[in-house]
Amino acid sequence: MGKKGGFPGGGMPGSMTNLMKQAQRMQRQMEEKQKELETKEWEAAAGGGAVTVKVSGKKEITAIKLAPEVVDPDDIEMLQDLIMAAANEAFRKMEDEQSEAYGSLAGGLGGLGGLGGGFPF
Repeated sequence: MGKKGGFPGGGMPGSMTNLMKQAQRMQRQMEEKQKELETKEWEAAAGGGAVTVKVSGKKEITAIKLAPEVVDPDDIEMLQDLIMAAANEAFRKMEDEQSEAYGSLAGGLGGLGGLGGGFPF
C-alpha cells in the first residue's frame, strides 16, 4: 500500500519550490530596500520657504530651518502651523516613495497565481 497524502517522491512540486524561492528573494530585496530608504532624507517647506523640515526614512525629523522673519513672538501660532505643515509634507513625500518602492517589489509576485496584488504596502 502506498502512503496517503504528500507529494510523490516526498518533495514539494516544482511550482511550490519556485514560489518559495521567489518569496525568499523578495524578502531579501525588501530588507535591502528598507535599509536603503532608512538612510535617505526628504525635505519640504512651508510659508514660501520660511520653514523647512527634513525627515529621515526612520520617521524622524532630522532638521528644521526657520527664516528669521518668520520668528514673531507675537504670532507663535503661525510659526507652529508652518512647522507642522512642512513636517507633514516631508513625511508624506517619504511615505509616498516608500510605498512606491515596496509596491514595485510586490508587483513581482503577479505571476505567482493568486498571491499578487493583495499586499497592504
